[in-house]
Amino acid sequence: MNKILVVGASGTVGTELVKNLRAKGHTVVRATSQAHPAADQVQLNVGTGEGLDAAFDGIDKAFFLCPPGYTNQDEILGRLIDAAQARTLQKVVLMTAMGANAVETAPLRQAELRLERSGLAYNIIRPNWFMQNFNTFWLQGIVEANTIFLPVGQAKTSFIDARDIAAVAAELLDSGRFDNRDFDLTGSESLTHDEVAAILSDVTGKAIRFQDITPEAMREGLLKAGVPANYADFLVMILGFLKEGYAERQTGAVQAITGRTPIRFTEYARDYRAAWV
Repeated sequence: MNKILVVGASGTVGTELVKNLRAKGHTVVRATSQAHPAADQVQLNVGTGEGLDAAFDGIDKAFFLCPPGYTNQDEILGRLIDAAQARTLQKVVLMTAMGANAVETAPLRQAELRLERSGLAYNIIRPNWFMQNFNTFWLQGIVEANTIFLPVGQAKTSFIDARDIAAVAAELLDSGRFDNRDFDLTGSESLTHDEVAAILSDVTGKAIRFQDITPEAMREGLLKAGVPANYADFLVMILGFLKEGYAERQTGAVQAITGRTPIRFTEYARDYRAAWV
């Protein structure tokens, strides 16, 4: 068994990944931004690199992501990839986002290329929009106004459950079957946000609807919520890609890697029902 570093271990994917890796018998070191007395946790500031040496002490493999809020993902992830390369880790699994490889100069793509050229065994996973956004980032509108406010029109999205992303990452860290490959991760159904609202309504018993808003209104709402301007601009930009239809495509990667079909949106909604009622 291996000693595996999980960056972002307290996040939506990281929390589930830690569970999966432990179930497979691995020792996990959880890297988070907060100091914690737990023996299996280290404090790592990905923005500055503070805590990097302690985080990588004795590590065999690693899972990297860039936490929300940063637009310089190439610098954040590049620092982690360089640290892994300097220590000749057995393998790195990097999570970016579906579509990250569309433009070679994009920060996430630059990080992917850095890993591909590192000489390390690797996998890159690019998940589509998370189902869990509806119980986190988009939660306030649903709870306060029974409304999903997004500038995405009637475009469809093959949403993926973060638990499936974690299951994929755990399998890739546990096995070398898929080494040096990249995977776009999606769910098995593509839904409009009207269809999402209908599912949430059915599960919660509340009349939840979707309201298409302008990109300007979305940006204003993000700024009022305290999101930095540059990250608000980034979110509005990628929501624009969703509206243009780039998030509709489905892949079979989750089933190919884990051996099971992806979690459907209705199952996710039932599991997280308490968030909206």
